[in-house]
Parts: sequence; C-alpha cells; structure tokens
Amino acid sequence: MKAVVLRNHGSVENLTIETDHPRPEATSGKVVLKVRASSLNYHDIFTVRGMPGIKIPMPVVPGLDLAGEIVEVGPDTSGVKAGDRVLVNPLDSNFNLMGEVQDGGLAEYAVAEASQIIPLPDSVGFVEAAAMPVAYGTAHRMVVGKGAVKAGDKVLVLGASGGVGTAAVLLAKQLGAYVVAAVGSKEKGERLLAIGADDYFNYREVRIDQWTRENLGKPSRNSTETGFDVVINNTGGDTWHPTLKSTKLGGTILVAGATAGFDPAEDLRYIWSFELKIQGSNGFGREDIEALVELVDTRDFRPVIDSVLSLDEAPAAIQRLEERGVTGKVIIAPWGQEA
Repeated sequence: MKAVVLRNHGSVENLTIETDHPRPEATSGKVVLKVRASSLNYHDIFTVRGMPGIKIPMPVVPGLDLAGEIVEVGPDTSGVKAGDRVLVNPLDSNFNLMGEVQDGGLAEYAVAEASQIIPLPDSVGFVEAAAMPVAYGTAHRMVVGKGAVKAGDKVLVLGASGGVGTAAVLLAKQLGAYVVAAVGSKEKGERLLAIGADDYFNYREVRIDQWTRENLGKPSRNSTETGFDVVINNTGGDTWHPTLKSTKLGGTILVAGATAGFDPAEDLRYIWSFELKIQGSNGFGREDIEALVELVDTRDFRPVIDSVLSLDEAPAAIQRLEERGVTGKVIIAPWGQEA
C-alpha cells in the first residue's frame, strides 16, 4: 500500500512516500480500515523530531486521527462489520497513540482495535470526522468538560488559528462567551472572525497584556470587571507572564499544552493576589469524541478545515504546520477527497 513513513527521527525531510509498504492484517480483536481521511496534528511534528521518554518503534506511519470504512474484521471480533463507516479513537486499550507507537492514518489502510471504533452517522463526512479526535477532543475536554467557561464570559484564546485553538473558539462561542482570538497575522484574524470569534489581535504587533488593558481595562485586585474571565493558553513560553497579567480577579487560565515552552518565567504574586485558578486539562476521552460527533450530526457544529490534500502532499503540509502556516485542520485523503 501507499503510506507516509518515518524511519529515523529528525526533520520533516525524513518522511518518505512509500508505495510498497506492507498492508496491515486484522488479527484477533482488530479491524483493518480503508483510510478515507486523516488529520494532521502538531504532535506529528514531535513524532518526527523524537520525544524524550517515548520510544517510537521504527518504521512508523504517522497520523493520529483517522476515519474510514472497515474492510476486514479479525477473528473473535464482535460489534463491527465490513462496510461500517467509522472514526477511530486514537488511544488503544493500552493508551498507546495511533501514529506514534503504532502505525497511524497517513496510509491507504490502517489497523485498529475494535474497541477504538466509533460509528459514524451518515450525515457526518469522513473529512469532518477525521478533524475531531485529538485537537477538538482536547478542546472539548478543556472548554466544556472542565466547566470553566459560561455564557457572558470574556475569553481569550491564544494560538487561536491552530486545531485546538479554532476548536476552543467554536466551543466557547457555543457556550455563549465573548471570544477574542490571539493570532499571528491579519489574514488569520479575519478567518477567525469568519468562523465566529468576536474580536482578534495580532500578538506580533501588540502584547497580550497591553491589548487587555486598552480594551478590557487593567485587571484589578479590587474588582472583577476588568480583564479576561478565562484565558486559554496552550502555548506557554513567553506568553505565560502576560497571561497572568491579563486575567481578572478570580479568573481562570486553562492549560492543555505548551507548544512554545513548558518552563516559562513565573510570577506567583499574580496568582495569589488576583486569586487566579490554573486549570490543567490532559488530552481527551472517548466521551469527548462521541460528544463532538453528535454535535456535527445535529449540524450545530462544524470543524474548521484548512485544506484537504493527498498523501503525496503530507510531508509538505506537516512542514507548513510546523511553520504555523495553517488555520484549522489539514486533512490528508489517501483515496481522494470525499466529504
């Protein structure tokens, strides 16, 4: 089969397109899927580079998220059948990730445990489905599952143009919040306004805390009227300190990642004097993915798709993701685009 294959850690240049990669077989308790769509995540970049403490068996096919049709069912496997339209929960029963310690979705076929299979309603397309598990599931657990965002809240989303960021914007808006997107260009800002954000600013041109003071007022230890109610910060790094200075008295900072650095400069004075709540959120659960499928099924929610590309275009797309040149989810369709 055709697949994107990583044989050694390094840069995106280490990814190769192979046309004779072994097609997986369905063993006991597993199924083989014809992959109709697989979405890229920033985690794919970490897989390419290599991650301390995680041993990735080589070669590996990246791609955490995938949707498609079951074409083969292994022995002693119940609850699924050939022809089923399905989405795959990226975590198997041992909490191993697809596309990391086992082959993922950047291939024509993939194997998964039957327990990972989530049925797809006919109204939910493969492209929409593949966009959801990792990024949208992470955002759902953080924004909805933790209960920190409510109607009327002023919410700032950092890294708003990425997969988790766009999902956080959509989910916070659905809860009735006033959402501000922090982005790196006017073009991205305009796209975020189009999908539902109420306002945006370019963090390359104005500091986070400066924008907050000028538009919402400087947070005060004597009032809850100024600053953001909730800041969604999955970037860390040099955004952390200005985030502390932008959150209102008693406000919440939601954290589900640290793409810009996990060991930022800290100032504990803001945490105690403004009585800030730092709420962590780790990954996603099957219930988050199922809730998102239901939202899309009712047409109350549509994931933001940057582009739909072929397997041959996947390495260049991962490079563009690394350079933060996308808005929303990039989808790889091994057999051509199918909604």
